[in-house]
Amino acid sequence: MKILLVTDAWMPQVNGVVTTLVELADGLRERGHTVEVIHPGLFRTWPCPGYAGISLALFPGRALRQRLGDAAPDVVHIATEGPLGWAARRECRRRGWAFTTAFHTKFPEILHAALRVPLGWTYALFRHFHRASSGVMVPTQGVLEMLEQRGFQRLRPWTHGVDTRLFAYAARPAPCAPLGALPRPLSLYVGRVSYEKGIADFLALDIPGSKVVCGVGPLEASLRARFPQVVWLGLLPRHELAGVYAAADVFVFPSRSETFGLVLLEAMACGVPVAAYPVDGPLQVLGDSGAGAMDPDLAVAWRQALRVPRGAARARAQAFGWARATELFLQHLVLVHTGTSAGLGLDLAQAVVELSHKSHMQVE
Repeated sequence: MKILLVTDAWMPQVNGVVTTLVELADGLRERGHTVEVIHPGLFRTWPCPGYAGISLALFPGRALRQRLGDAAPDVVHIATEGPLGWAARRECRRRGWAFTTAFHTKFPEILHAALRVPLGWTYALFRHFHRASSGVMVPTQGVLEMLEQRGFQRLRPWTHGVDTRLFAYAARPAPCAPLGALPRPLSLYVGRVSYEKGIADFLALDIPGSKVVCGVGPLEASLRARFPQVVWLGLLPRHELAGVYAAADVFVFPSRSETFGLVLLEAMACGVPVAAYPVDGPLQVLGDSGAGAMDPDLAVAWRQALRVPRGAARARAQAFGWARATELFLQHLVLVHTGTSAGLGLDLAQAVVELSHKSHMQVE
C-alpha cells in the first residue's frame, strides 16, 4: 500500500507532532507499506511569525499538485491545517480523492493566547477544513468530545505512543552531565517556550530544589530574564533529552490546552512522575494509573507527584506502544478512489474499545 502523508510539521522542527509523525512513518514502513512524506523542506519556505525554527511552505499549490500526481498514492493522510494541508485538501477535492486528516494541536487556543483571536472564528475555519475529510483522527476521547460539541464530524480515536527503548527506565534519578550537582528535588519542563504552554505557572511555583527547562520558543528571552535561577538547556538531541528526563524527580506539565502531551509519556517512560492540571491530555494520559498527580493547584500536584513510585510512571508509559498506535492509524485510512476503508490494521471494534477504555480512566 502506498501512503502519502502531507504535513506542515516535519524535521528539523522539534515538537510532539513531528515526533509522532516520524514514529508513525517508521512504523508503517516496518509493516511493508511505502510512505511518501510531503513536507515544507520540499518547497520554498518562510518563517512562521512568532515561532523561530518553524518554516512553512510558501505558495505550495502548483508544486504540490505535481507531487500528488506523480505519487499515485493508494491513500492520502493530511496531518496538519497549515499551507501544505490546505493545498493538499484543495487538490484532493479537485481530483475527487478521498483522504483523512488529523487534529493534533489546539491552534485556536494558541492563536487566542498569542493574538486574542476569538476561539469561535478559528474553530469555524478548522471545522471547514476537516468537513471534507473521510475521517478526522484525534488523540484522546476528551478532544473527540470537545470537537463533537463544536460540530466536527467523522471523528476517529487515534492514540499515540512512546519509544520505551530510547526513553529507558531509571529506578532512581540518574546523574546527568549537563545538569551537574543541582539541588534536589529536580523539577523538569520539556516543550515549546510559548504562549499556550503555561510555562510561567511552572517557573513561578514556590517549591524547593531546582527547575530545569528544555526547549525554545517566543517567550524564552523574557522568561529567562524573569527567572534567572532556572536552568535553561535549550534544544537537545533526543538521546541527550532522555538522560535529562531520567535525572528528574518530577516532570511538571503546566499546559491547559494540549490534545495529548507526548512529553508526558517520555517522562513517564524514564520513571519520572508527572504533576499537571486536571485537563485534556493529562486526564487521558495519566488517567487513574497513579503515574502522577493532577490538581487545580499545580504546587499541590507537584507535592503529590514527588511521592509517586517511579515504577508506576514507567508502567503507565508501557501501555502506550507505537505498534498499537500504528495499527489503529492504518485501520482509519481510506482509499483515494473509492473512499472506502483501506482494510488495514487491527480489528476496528477491538481497537476502539481498548482506546475508549484507556481514555476514560480519569481521576475522579
